[in-house]
Amino acid sequence: MEQQQQFLRSDSRLSEPIESFDERREDEYYQAADDADDTIRRPISATDATRRRESSIFATQQKRQSVISAAQSRRESLLIEPVHAIATPRPTLLFALASDDVDEVRRVLENGDAGPNDDVGPLSALAFTLANDKLKNKMQMVKMLLAHGADTTALRDPEAEERAEVSSRRGSGRLSKLLENVDPATRYYIERADSPQTRRTSALIHRSYFRPLTRVRYDLIGQDRVLEQLFRVLSMPSMAPIVVLLCGPSGHGKSLLARKFGSLLEVPTHTVNMTTLRDTNDIWKSHSIAPHEAPSDASLKDFLIANEGKRCVVVLDVPTLRQEIEKTHDEKILSSLLMPWEYGRCSFEAGHRHVDVSKVIWLGTSNIGHDLVFEHQDQRPAPETQLSREEYVDLMTLLRPRVSERLGPSLLSRVTAVLPFVSFTMEEKMAIAAEALYALSGEAVSTMPPATRDMIVRTSLNSYIPPEGARSLYRAVSTLLLDTL
Repeated sequence: MEQQQQFLRSDSRLSEPIESFDERREDEYYQAADDADDTIRRPISATDATRRRESSIFATQQKRQSVISAAQSRRESLLIEPVHAIATPRPTLLFALASDDVDEVRRVLENGDAGPNDDVGPLSALAFTLANDKLKNKMQMVKMLLAHGADTTALRDPEAEERAEVSSRRGSGRLSKLLENVDPATRYYIERADSPQTRRTSALIHRSYFRPLTRVRYDLIGQDRVLEQLFRVLSMPSMAPIVVLLCGPSGHGKSLLARKFGSLLEVPTHTVNMTTLRDTNDIWKSHSIAPHEAPSDASLKDFLIANEGKRCVVVLDVPTLRQEIEKTHDEKILSSLLMPWEYGRCSFEAGHRHVDVSKVIWLGTSNIGHDLVFEHQDQRPAPETQLSREEYVDLMTLLRPRVSERLGPSLLSRVTAVLPFVSFTMEEKMAIAAEALYALSGEAVSTMPPATRDMIVRTSLNSYIPPEGARSLYRAVSTLLLDTL
């Protein structure tokens, strides 16, 4: 019984013991092969004996090689993965775009699973998105592709480009007919990406830590000169902390740029409402008030200690111009920022160690100088066109004394740059109104006749209020939607 169990066959071949080839017993394998090949011997001639001996030697060599190959093959076969194992395919940009899912497009691009210039069939990803009229989130996906570096040259019309070369004109005329039926906002973002000024501005921080900030131009309409000057400031080597004041009229993108600063650089942000401060040390006790940040009980002091020596962003919502009697009180409150902005370190209490804040990016937003911006705009020869580089530098020069009167020369001397936000051009107003229409109407805009969409965008411009900026256009579009739907 025991002998029978010893030679029972296993239920599965996978449970059989592995027959390994022991090189130390190599001669025994060869001898066993020879014994198995023994034949009945009879007298043979000398010639036949020689031939037989040579044949036997050759056969022995062949068997040795066969035994070795069989043992090695068995060992190697155990390491080979099963043939039924199938790898999960990597997601492609085509599937992400065709799914009409903005978050999926963002995930594919940010994970590096696909590039913004990958071909989608016979078209580029950008051309495929523009040509697909069934996409409800076309504008957002176009902005996503452009922000990640989609090349607009694939959209250019060779015939239009040749005419532009002859007439020495550069601009939207070079782009293909794919843009004929797109909304004003999508057209604006594509033409902005195709602009030579955009490429020159991006080159300023192309190899810089701040390169991700170039994506903000696909969230912020207008303010090309602000971004150009900002990138110039960030490209300059400096040992002093970075302190930038964003000034100008309300509704022109100051808070949006400040909010996007930290998220694009993927660093933490703390926003302080300066209007609530009453004492010099109140600033360090203030909690972050930005609605787009994660709720936290940490004060500015806690935030700076937690991010000591690290890159982070502090946004200061500086109050607007008040009565002359309050100016001295405000200067006293802001005086606690003198040491951090000058030396990159600060002490929250007397006798305590200094905290390293040299890597903090300080951004101030204020309406200071909003009247100066409109005065400067009215004096220009062509008020509805974009400012030239020279005109913007002139406006910066005029604005700095106004800010000095409000904040004091001692504090302003430690500010890296004061950037005025300027009025919108007609093209930028159209883009803002179109973006407001798509944001406020949701999926209903896809069922709306093109003539109705165009009517809402153009009619809303009549309700534009310069001191309120984009907010007045959003309000006008909302009112027109209520009357239309």
